[in-house]
Amino acid sequence: MTQVPATAIEYLDRGPLNRDELAAVIARDIPAGSYVNLGIGQPTLVADHLSPADAVILHTENGMLGMGPAARGEDIDPDLTNAGKIPVTELPGASYFHHADSFAMMRGGHLDVCVLGALQVSQHGDLANWHTGEPGAIPAVGGAMDLAIGAKDVFVMMDLFTKDGAAKLVPSCTYPLTGLRCVSRVYTEYAVIDIDTASGTARVRETFGTTAADLAARLPVRFS
Repeated sequence: MTQVPATAIEYLDRGPLNRDELAAVIARDIPAGSYVNLGIGQPTLVADHLSPADAVILHTENGMLGMGPAARGEDIDPDLTNAGKIPVTELPGASYFHHADSFAMMRGGHLDVCVLGALQVSQHGDLANWHTGEPGAIPAVGGAMDLAIGAKDVFVMMDLFTKDGAAKLVPSCTYPLTGLRCVSRVYTEYAVIDIDTASGTARVRETFGTTAADLAARLPVRFS
């Protein structure tokens, strides 16, 4: 029988979380003073839930440090965007630099955390997020490979199940890999799950609208 840690915090009165609620959970868990990259897609929402008191410095792979929340209304500058081409704001002290310098920061281990989307994550922390491998599918690797191996901690923000109900947290990835044993934590609408890359096991930290036992019954991975 699958073992589920007794220390998991279960929020049965809230959840599954919507994307903004999940982004707020991720923002809460980013250590103060961290240098952080937010991947294209869902992860960009995290910027809207960070406060100046967090002292988190956001990095974009298109060449910016000190990115603020998404820009709206009169704050929109078409020349000031993140890597996903979404208009953003700048915080006091923001700086700009060449694309190559941005990637040197990523590859050189200068980022504390990156938050990436995913198609699949394995129980060993392997990440697949750039291609389904299907004929005609459009690959979109961007800087994900560099972030996956360069950041000290890789958080994944994703739906836990596909539209067909298949788990996206799996024993081993079936899609082309982005990085091996790189994911440290997975954030989903149903749960926050730590990944032990050494033992190849998962540990449920929190659940939303479900129990850890119910999740263990639906997920085909080993729990510690």
